[in-house]
Amino acid sequence: MRKTLIASGAVAALAITLAGCAAADEPADGEWPESITISLVPSVEGEDLAQALDPLTGYLSDNLDIEVNGVVANNYAATVEALGADQAQVIITDAGSLYNATQQYDAELILRDVRFGATSYAAVAYTNDPDTYCEDEPVMASYDASGIELSYCNGLEEAGASAMGQGPMGVEALANASGAEVALQAATSPAGYQYPVVAMRELGIDTDADIDQIPVEGNNNAVLAVANGDAEVGFAYWDARTTVAEEMPDIADKAVAFAYTEMIPNGGVAASSTLPDDLAAELTTLLDEYADSSDEAAAVMFDLVGLSDWSADTAEDEITRYGEILEQFAN
Repeated sequence: MRKTLIASGAVAALAITLAGCAAADEPADGEWPESITISLVPSVEGEDLAQALDPLTGYLSDNLDIEVNGVVANNYAATVEALGADQAQVIITDAGSLYNATQQYDAELILRDVRFGATSYAAVAYTNDPDTYCEDEPVMASYDASGIELSYCNGLEEAGASAMGQGPMGVEALANASGAEVALQAATSPAGYQYPVVAMRELGIDTDADIDQIPVEGNNNAVLAVANGDAEVGFAYWDARTTVAEEMPDIADKAVAFAYTEMIPNGGVAASSTLPDDLAAELTTLLDEYADSSDEAAAVMFDLVGLSDWSADTAEDEITRYGEILEQFAN
């Protein structure tokens, strides 16, 4: 049974229109093209796009000694379409689109996104009923990204230490959710729906019949649904409780983390198979070093795509697993 819960805050969606696509000329084998195009979905608003893209493309143009253009896609799927049509030879996109690009167009995964030092994150199961879902007493650990202490059980974190957020762990406790009201986000959300649903199904729970799904919009509202008693269990990214800590200072008491799912990969960078190998290698090195090249570069990277760095440790198995999970929700 699916019940309706009105979200406490509206979520605004910003679509940025695809602007101008310039395909690179087909080079001879091994010969570098005169120009390449990067397609990405930026975090900034439309009026700032030219200014935001220029430092990155200028850095690459100067160091590669070819023209590098930036193209703005209105969504992640459009980056894959641009690569497939050779309107872009490099894409900066989400994990699902990386998987699709490698499978559909033989693109090469060259870099993974780094956020707060990590290339992946777990979906977290929260509860307001630790007696049911915790095999031990909840402990407090520090969430260093926000500098606050939050509650964890089932050995997820060590008392008094820095929380690490590494899954899977405590997942077997999800078996107790049968018959419970469970806050789930949109079916397109990896942390708020897909990975949690797969975890429950693998424990034998029929997520359509054995739980009461409480639809919520956004990670903050998934946490609030648990904290306010609208759902017994809720799922969000690690650690979404920080998004409501200001309005609910006692969130650690009202929503205890009791399980981490498999790790969900961040997005990254993929290059077209048509690029010469040495160009792809040089491009990878330059992008990998970009955030450390200057204070301006670090600021541009965070403002442009919300990242602190890129990493050449691509962990392709995580992307492959993500693709397998996506296929379960394809229809």
